[in-house]
Amino acid sequence: MARRVFYSFHFEADNWRASQIRNIGVIEGNSPASDNDWEAVKRGGDSAIQRWIDDQLSGRACTIVLIGAATAGRKWIDYEIVKSWNDGKGVLGIYIHRLKDRYGQQSAKGANPFDGFKMKRDNCRLSSIVKAYDPPYWDSADVYSYIANNLAAWVEDAIASRKNY
Repeated sequence: MARRVFYSFHFEADNWRASQIRNIGVIEGNSPASDNDWEAVKRGGDSAIQRWIDDQLSGRACTIVLIGAATAGRKWIDYEIVKSWNDGKGVLGIYIHRLKDRYGQQSAKGANPFDGFKMKRDNCRLSSIVKAYDPPYWDSADVYSYIANNLAAWVEDAIASRKNY
């Protein structure tokens, strides 16, 4: 049975790349929000956005942060990371900068979004616990295949790691 996961990513910059990962099919992801749906949620303000994220995270075993050039430090991505971790969900990151966008372009590698969090228990960075996978290929098709071949195992590893921390 496929695990239910939540995908966290910078919508404007990485929606095209994120859709490629969502379509892999080895895990069950959250349904993508259309541009119109997301705009309606944003019009409701911060509390509406937080409620929407909380609803999307409900029933998910793991959060996958798709790391693009401008993912780290974004308010709502940070919220999704903290909420997921505090709720006991597995958390992992995947660098997606080498997947092509709708225009056939790759982007710059972004910072690790888990570097910005310190654990209260032992003052270590979340990035020392949560893995951020960087596919070792330059070609977009090879990057996609690498992610597709490893995604299910990465999710299981993230869930197991969270249970052990």
